[in-house]
Amino acid sequence: MAFPRPEPGALSAAATGHPGRPAPVRGALATTACMETLHIGYLHAVAAAAGCTLAQPFPDHGIDWHVSHSAPGHTADDEVTIKVQLKSTYQLGPHPPGPTFAFTLDNDHLAKLARTPVSVHKILVVMIVPRARDDWLHAGHDSLRLRHCCYWTNLAGHPITGRHRTTVRIPTTRVFDDRALCEIMTRVGAGGRP
Repeated sequence: MAFPRPEPGALSAAATGHPGRPAPVRGALATTACMETLHIGYLHAVAAAAGCTLAQPFPDHGIDWHVSHSAPGHTADDEVTIKVQLKSTYQLGPHPPGPTFAFTLDNDHLAKLARTPVSVHKILVVMIVPRARDDWLHAGHDSLRLRHCCYWTNLAGHPITGRHRTTVRIPTTRVFDDRALCEIMTRVGAGGRP
């Protein structure tokens, strides 16, 4: 009995999580570039649901996005803005155990995020993605799920402890979604910190 052989490099339909569908032929773009694009899509979805506008500085000079929120309750200004730095990793599994997980930043980058005082607050948003691109998103008739999750933190005042890189702790309670972004903007709009 002969079994059909798959195309070289193709995964079985069972391995893709889509029974009956062959694995797609993905582009040759570097995985890190694809991770960045996925993370930007996540940020756009969160900002849209929160009623925020996005602007990408050019050149970015170490900050990826400016997110602005206009609401009648803001006392600091009618529209407040925060700066957002995006980072992604596939080196952690979903639902990191414990109250925090470790993430390492270059010291130059941390110095920019840790600067205090500031006129515009900054947050770091770290996305944990699955290692395999086949697991990054799943579409159905009622939803588009991006995996796994983004977490945020404000690193203002964080010390630099490593020689070239410093490990920071990201709280697992700070899931970055539309509600979290609205709460961040409400605190900043009242003159506080994210």
